[in-house]
Amino acid sequence: MCSLGAQDRVKIVTTQGVIVVKLYENTPIHRENFIKLVKKGFYDSTSFHRVIKDFMIQGGDPQSKPSSGYTRVGNGGPGYTIDAELDKGHIHKKGALAAARQGDQINPEKRSSGSQFYIVVGRKYPVQYLSQFEAENGMTYTDRQKEIYEKVGGTPHLDGGYTVFGEVLQGMSIVEQISMVNTGEGDRPVKPVLILKMEIL
Repeated sequence: MCSLGAQDRVKIVTTQGVIVVKLYENTPIHRENFIKLVKKGFYDSTSFHRVIKDFMIQGGDPQSKPSSGYTRVGNGGPGYTIDAELDKGHIHKKGALAAARQGDQINPEKRSSGSQFYIVVGRKYPVQYLSQFEAENGMTYTDRQKEIYEKVGGTPHLDGGYTVFGEVLQGMSIVEQISMVNTGEGDRPVKPVLILKMEIL
């Protein structure tokens, strides 16, 4: 567990309510990049453009601002990608904050999007299912991690493939609310769910 200090926490103010996330110290590239973008106001007025019930909510595409025309979303970013920081200590538990990325076929290094992120909702998994995910993604779960997936939930099939760089401290109920909004083509909310602003706490 990380001790919280200056710039460890980010407040995400959405049209559905407030979410507060903690950023991990041992994923410094992602941590510093996220902080840099928050300070620049990069995320302000963007939306959660991809929402899947019992899975996750995704945001961080600058093309998802209503002022941009909000026509094509999902591929936007700051113009760069960042090195993966895969840490087996950080699993895709419910509330995990992780970096989106392009698929393995065109991104075998698993480099992260420079700005797009998702927050895990997921579901609960009985322990016997985790052996399948261990075999598929090369993970070896600790007893504590298995307990989290069984009692709290998450998306274990993403472990080892995407950088988890933080977690929700407050507002998980808001994340769940967002995950259940009506969606249309491309899992995009019918009524935009906006990130009004982000700020460092």
